[in-house]
Amino acid sequence: MELLERDGCLADLAEWRIAALEHGGSVVLVGGEAGIGKTALLREFCAQQRDMRVLWGGCDDLFTPRPLAPLHDIARQCPGRLLEAVGSGAGRDSIFTAALDELEQTPTLVVFEDMHWADEATLDLLKFLGRRIQRTRSILAVSYRDDEVGPGHPLRIVIGDLPRASVRRMLLAPLSESAVAQLARRAGRRSEGLYGITGGNPLFLTEVLAAGDDSVPATVRDAVLARAARLAPAARDIAELVCVVPGRTEPWLLEQTTRADAAGIEGCLRIGMVLSADGSLGYRHELVRRALEDSLPLLRRQDLHAKVLAILVARPGMPAARLAHHASGARNPQAVLRFASLAAAQAVSAGAHREASSHLETMLEYAGCLAQADRARLLEQLAYECYLIGRYSRASAVRREALQIWRASGARMQEGDTLHWLSRLAWLEGRRPEADRYCVDAIAVLESLPPGPELAKAYCNRANLDMESHESESAIEFAQRAISLAERWASDRILSDASIVLGTARLIVGDASGWNDQQRSLRLALAGGFQEQAAAAYTDLSAMAVSRRQYDQAASYLNAGLAYCEERDLDFQHPYMLAYRARMNFEQGRWLEASEDAEAALTYPRATSVTRVMALRTLGHLRIRRGDPDASAPLDEARGLAGPEPELQRLGTLAAIRAEAAWLAGDHQGLVREVTPAYERLSKRADPRMKGELAVWLCRANALQVAPTGIAEPYATEIAGNWRDAARAWQALGCPYEQALVLSWYGGEPEQREALAIFARLGAAPAADSLRRQMRAGGIRRIPRGAHVSTQQNPYGLTRREAQILALMRDGLRNPAIARRLFLSTRTVEHHVSAVLAKLGATSRTQAIQTARRQPEAAQD
Repeated sequence: MELLERDGCLADLAEWRIAALEHGGSVVLVGGEAGIGKTALLREFCAQQRDMRVLWGGCDDLFTPRPLAPLHDIARQCPGRLLEAVGSGAGRDSIFTAALDELEQTPTLVVFEDMHWADEATLDLLKFLGRRIQRTRSILAVSYRDDEVGPGHPLRIVIGDLPRASVRRMLLAPLSESAVAQLARRAGRRSEGLYGITGGNPLFLTEVLAAGDDSVPATVRDAVLARAARLAPAARDIAELVCVVPGRTEPWLLEQTTRADAAGIEGCLRIGMVLSADGSLGYRHELVRRALEDSLPLLRRQDLHAKVLAILVARPGMPAARLAHHASGARNPQAVLRFASLAAAQAVSAGAHREASSHLETMLEYAGCLAQADRARLLEQLAYECYLIGRYSRASAVRREALQIWRASGARMQEGDTLHWLSRLAWLEGRRPEADRYCVDAIAVLESLPPGPELAKAYCNRANLDMESHESESAIEFAQRAISLAERWASDRILSDASIVLGTARLIVGDASGWNDQQRSLRLALAGGFQEQAAAAYTDLSAMAVSRRQYDQAASYLNAGLAYCEERDLDFQHPYMLAYRARMNFEQGRWLEASEDAEAALTYPRATSVTRVMALRTLGHLRIRRGDPDASAPLDEARGLAGPEPELQRLGTLAAIRAEAAWLAGDHQGLVREVTPAYERLSKRADPRMKGELAVWLCRANALQVAPTGIAEPYATEIAGNWRDAARAWQALGCPYEQALVLSWYGGEPEQREALAIFARLGAAPAADSLRRQMRAGGIRRIPRGAHVSTQQNPYGLTRREAQILALMRDGLRNPAIARRLFLSTRTVEHHVSAVLAKLGATSRTQAIQTARRQPEAAQD
């Protein structure tokens, strides 16, 4: 089909090509629904290249994707170091570096097609190249189905993590009604109803027009089957064989499975199949292949898969994932267990844990022939992979099944280790009482056996649970037990895990020696190359520095930790560090940055409920202080994730935030109701910061009966009545909102005016409004005004500039174009956009634009 209505897209691509050659490379994201013409557009653009090498690779719709499938395609097109690295089974770091070298050495247009089917390793490759693309003169074009990539899709998260300066976006629109009519006329068809049925989708339209019937089929499948039904028997055999092979069917496979004569292939080409230069045959559109495969009778489909499998098995070097795909399609138990196991191992080595879990799930369907011990080990493998990708519910279910097998066979060591894992998983899912029960049972079982690494890990888990409950003495005791066992076996990995828990528990109770424990954990991890432990140590060091308001130290650990993870593409700790950085920025008055970090942590694919609770608390607290709409939603979600019996740490923090919300609403009785239950529990624990934070709210509401001991500064100073020293202490710590809060609560007119200026600078409208009312009631005159009338009248509290920017966002302008239109810097526009998203309660530009379209008054300036 002629490439209609894509001149503008080709012009943009040409402009980005010039920019890549002159100023540095970029990632071009080409999105659109299935059949919208992404491939056709990119092929046309590739055909126009004269001064750029073109490399093309694609992802296949296998039952379980093959790790790094596009890179395998590309490696065959550029023989050399990349092909050697891919073919030799080198480690992922070597393969990724070789791929980057190819882009750095020669200006290249690389296409990664159909990335919505990408495996985890390919997504990691995209992130690796995307973070470094600017140092090249190349373009990495990524096509994907945007309607299949929802907010939680791994590709969406990777796209969000790419450097903004390196990314160009293109969303292909459907053909217009006039273009549909034009194509219908050329095909000798009437155009009435075509646009409504096809929606302007080029693939749908092509199939409908090619069917040649007088009546228009209702779906693409109808069109595909109508065309396939007219094939001659030989061509039909070829089409059916090819439809069970995702991607392309090689010529040697065609020769051994069908009568692939010229006439048969010609017939296939007439129904939309494509013959590649190397003789491979495939479907132009995956949607067509699926439609035909789904139409095959079950036995016919199984027979075709079995035929393909038999040929692939006899051919050396076939990827295990491909063999596993056809083994599953053929319903062959022995072949599935053999090849899915190999494919899972290869996926693990490539870091593609999602694909590994899928292969293991497939194996489990056929595990009836395995011995019970082998089945239990398979279940453990599956549970671990599910744990790594955040499928905790599934991991728990699988571990419970393994537990039954180990108990029935009397394997006590495996039983204890499984109980320890069930405890860990229950905690991650927010089921604390269950986590405690499993933990007690695990230790009881393992203590009845000779000590081993399993017992040390169980002790470490007990210490972690106690630390989260602020049972600090017990946490320290069990961490020391784990350390003693780890030192006996010289297990630096377990020693690193236990040391970080010990250090955190000590710091919570105010014991500064905990820093030494945490730093020991980091040293051991770095020296031993334990990347998981190193990332965790950086995270906990950052967390405790933020908690103790040692912000310079926190920033240092956060910067080092994030850099460590980024250099090694270790993303599993990113959401934790982002959540803590959000809290640090929030407490220091950098609210735009705090909002960005909190939202980034919430959209991360592997974020646990623990991470979400942390990020939601900060986001809710931020919305309360800014007076944003729907501030309670994040806090309600955080409370729900905390479970029916929330741990003390979570309960206390949420109580303090809700107390502030009650104060801003003028509800002092509500403040006391929020704080009292948590404070009564905390008063029996050693936690200087949290106890002090709750006590000071009760003090301000005249509800603190006895001044507590062992609380942190500046809370103790304020409760003792030295509010001026407390305000100066908050200023020295770099916490402007808390400084202003103390000044407004206790000070006279000079202090109140100072507090009002701080609130205004921060954008803390509710606190500023409350203080103005207090000052007017006290007879103070000439009080500085609050928000502009236009801001007060805006339904979302947008300023005039923010409403203006929202209107331009609604009109489709991106940040650079908005900056040019309003004579602002792009960075300033980015800050305004972040504020707009926060005030609208939106997590993306799309949501904000939808709000502006539903409520036009929000974007009126």
